[in-house]
Amino acid sequence: MTSSSKRLSLFSGSIVRRAALDSLLKLNPAKMVRNPVMFVVEVGSVLTTVLLFTAPAHMHGAFRFDLQITLWLWFTVIFANFAEAMAEGRGKAQADALRRAKSETTANRITGKGIEEVPSSQLRAGDKVQVVAGQMIPGDGEVIEGVASVDESAITGESAPVIREAGGDRSAVTGGTRVLSDVIIVEITSNPGETFLDRMIALVEGAERQKTPNEIALNILLAGLTIVFLLATVTLQPFAMYSGAPQTVFVLVSLLVCLIPTTIGGLLSAIGIAGMDRLVQHNVLATSGRAVEAAGDVNTLLLDKTGTITLGNRQAAEFVPAPNISEERLADAAQLSSLPDETPEGRSIVVLAKERYGLRGRELSHTNAHFVPFSATTRMSGIDLDGRSIRKGAADAIARYLKEHDESMPIEVSAVVEQVARSGGTPLVVAENGSALGVIHLKDVVKGGMKERFQELRKMGIRTVMITGDNPLTAAAIAREAGVDDFLAEAKPKDKMDLIRREQAEGKLVAMTGDGTNDAPALAQADVGVAMNTGTQAAKEAGNMVDLDSNPTKLIEIVAIGKQLLMTRGALTTFSIANDVAKYFAIIPAMFAGAFPVLAALNIMHLHTPRSAILSAVIFNALIIIALIPLSLKGVKYRPVSAADLLQRNLLIYGVGGVIIPFIGIKLIDLAITAIGLA
Repeated sequence: MTSSSKRLSLFSGSIVRRAALDSLLKLNPAKMVRNPVMFVVEVGSVLTTVLLFTAPAHMHGAFRFDLQITLWLWFTVIFANFAEAMAEGRGKAQADALRRAKSETTANRITGKGIEEVPSSQLRAGDKVQVVAGQMIPGDGEVIEGVASVDESAITGESAPVIREAGGDRSAVTGGTRVLSDVIIVEITSNPGETFLDRMIALVEGAERQKTPNEIALNILLAGLTIVFLLATVTLQPFAMYSGAPQTVFVLVSLLVCLIPTTIGGLLSAIGIAGMDRLVQHNVLATSGRAVEAAGDVNTLLLDKTGTITLGNRQAAEFVPAPNISEERLADAAQLSSLPDETPEGRSIVVLAKERYGLRGRELSHTNAHFVPFSATTRMSGIDLDGRSIRKGAADAIARYLKEHDESMPIEVSAVVEQVARSGGTPLVVAENGSALGVIHLKDVVKGGMKERFQELRKMGIRTVMITGDNPLTAAAIAREAGVDDFLAEAKPKDKMDLIRREQAEGKLVAMTGDGTNDAPALAQADVGVAMNTGTQAAKEAGNMVDLDSNPTKLIEIVAIGKQLLMTRGALTTFSIANDVAKYFAIIPAMFAGAFPVLAALNIMHLHTPRSAILSAVIFNALIIIALIPLSLKGVKYRPVSAADLLQRNLLIYGVGGVIIPFIGIKLIDLAITAIGLA
């Protein structure tokens, strides 16, 4: 998302004002009917409104009470709509920002006759365009020629430019981003209205949000409870008339509204929308709420080693000299051979020699130094300088080099090479003038804190599997250091698919990340497939989430957000059902205490009058929705503990708390409305 939209406060003035207006527009019965609980409340509100101004009985002292009941019933509906509108508010603000980023641009389309300027709206999938520095990329596509620095801040909110180049897994570009340097040729992969930016707008705005299976199931349960309590309320009137205590429609509607689970009914939609919004705040787009929910239920997490568990580049860890060779001499030769090497591995060798032995990089431009670049044929690189011929490369390559000079690899050096390989590292051997000087130990550096994060996942009951193309020995060493539960070595695309299918066959939900075309089948097969935004179009279309930051470790946050969504829904459902208990003790004694004085014993809150008791319960029923909006939008605080501990904690806080808080709230409201003479 853009930086400005990210900074929007949850309760910023613009969002609140927009939500207030939307909460009134949502009163449309065609929209309300999608929420059966609140639709019943709206029907009750309409019924009491009609009776309020048509029934002559209100001229006998009950009008003020009935008016208050009617107003608070409407407030209950409006507050529920306000919760949903608040959840949608940030998404709409982000969509507006994205629309501003989406503008009509001119494209340089390549034709058989040359280059022609056309509006970007005329581009179709398959067209090829040339984009030069300073120009906007006119549509989603793949770079098929060239390399360029691209500003993607309009999409990701990050100001640092990224490199996009032909071939590989960093060829995908997004319409609306700007080329900062060089020239690229892009093949358009989407038609107008189908671009990634269009899909982002629809997703963050909630236009494509569908209810998830769990949400649908809970809606059915709430609808069932509403029908049960509706029948109970309707059949209560004949009993009340028989007992000599007939009730007005206002009292019966109040009873019904307080009996049905209005709290969760009013907040359910907001919880789902806010869950997807929390993903958006982490720069992750989910194609559906189903994917977010699935993330919360994930059992197995597949993570690529490179870039996810490790830093992605091997780093020099130590110099191990051959017999009769000093570490300083080995470090000096290793550094000299690495000075022209601009790879991260080469730079790390220069840095290690500098930090450990004080060897500073030397200026070689004015010498007769001859650099030997790395070759896939020789698998070596090096430098010839002042009679010194230094070579650095794989052990078998250096062994051949030594053989050409009638030398052999020392047994001690071969032993070090094997030891480094078994530890999960990469050994590079350094030789000078036909003699082996020793070994550079390169190792994959496990990212800081990964072991602790995997321990947290283990507490959640999630099994972690590292996927790597390394040999089993190297994979085992890194897996042990990182603390993952299992690993898949020498993995090919089919191996990933087979692993996912085996896990799913055991009834488990699987999540994985990927960015390449070869990852697309596995991303499509996984229950939660997170594609990197820097990846190929095939990967992004196969997954059900796209990480705009292209950070593979984001999968861990996605799982936590999914669990937080499920926790929030469960916690507020528990609270909603629990807080109805206090309303029963408020309304039922008030309705029948006159006919059955023994029921006065149930008035344990000692509410002032039957009317104040009923009014207090209705007011609390409306206000609790407003009070819980921040919790439904921010989510219940998630902690990585076992399911049993989580259930116990939520039952204690939201179950017991849901029973106690309404008793206190209704009593305080009763005291307040009695003191100011409203009842």
